[in-house]
Amino acid sequence: MHTEGVAHGPATLFLHCGSTTFVRPSFGSWVLYGLGAANANLPGFVSIAPSSGNGGARNYGNAFLPAVYQGTPVGKAGGTAAEAKIRDLTSGLSEKAKEDRFGLLRELHAEQLKQRPGDTELEAVANSYELAWRMQNYAPDSLDLSKETKETKALYGIGEKATDTFGQQCLMARRLCEAGVRFVQVTYGDNSANPAWDQHSNLPKHGDHAKAVDKPIAGFLEDLKKRGLLEDTVVWWGGEFGRTPYAEKNGTGRDHNPGGFTVWVAGGGFKAGHAHGATDEFGAAAVEDKVHMHDLHATILNQLGLDHEKLTYKYAGRDFRLTDVHGRVVKEVLS
Repeated sequence: MHTEGVAHGPATLFLHCGSTTFVRPSFGSWVLYGLGAANANLPGFVSIAPSSGNGGARNYGNAFLPAVYQGTPVGKAGGTAAEAKIRDLTSGLSEKAKEDRFGLLRELHAEQLKQRPGDTELEAVANSYELAWRMQNYAPDSLDLSKETKETKALYGIGEKATDTFGQQCLMARRLCEAGVRFVQVTYGDNSANPAWDQHSNLPKHGDHAKAVDKPIAGFLEDLKKRGLLEDTVVWWGGEFGRTPYAEKNGTGRDHNPGGFTVWVAGGGFKAGHAHGATDEFGAAAVEDKVHMHDLHATILNQLGLDHEKLTYKYAGRDFRLTDVHGRVVKEVLS
């Protein structure tokens, strides 16, 4: 892989939105725009434990796409899956009172929409209330990990100190996939100013992070496969860039390296056990079968049934797309 941006903020935005600086729709928003929601009772795009740094909400934002396509955050980076609750804001009311209140709200929205036709932001607000009404019955069950067996929880490392939090987040992702959520984004991090993997000179710390994610990820893939979900679910794991194979003299250690790094994808029609491309003899720069982040975006969209050149939205006088005017489908990695 190679990408744009040498700092975490721009490179993270490029990973999620295909741009280092401009406000652009996130990958999940493009997918939801292109495919629509598969379950009317849950959001079509959910971001589990998103970080507030390095782009923050823009990494699951809709930008100039209609607001209905923005991601729904559940929990926050550094929090636990147990904190990712769907609050019942009408708690304590009778069913009749709930229905009366929602009926009045629906009438008010209908009157406002009649007075302001074509207001996409107002439409999104009205839709969000409609969805929230339906979610009261469905979302709590989808996020309730207590219904899982001990064996399944153990598969994800839930209950083990190192893997409990990320294991719960991955299991929550599987439940949302199973429930028909179109795009699920899971962030591993602690919500600090620096990303979790940003150790530079403290490389042994990478071992702690690897231990925290390795078992949950393996469990997630195994669980998807056992349930017959992996063949039509694309799993993409990676960061915004890699690390230099050398240490800087100024004390920053292994520095940021957008010129050569690795991501992996599984399921969804990708070849199993296939390694594509190579870096130079120093491990510094991609030199063989290079894949740009735009190419990866184009390839994943292709596997979701979307043509990255035709998935466009007209804004400010021209058609925009996730891959801008770049990108190619990397057919060599497809089965």
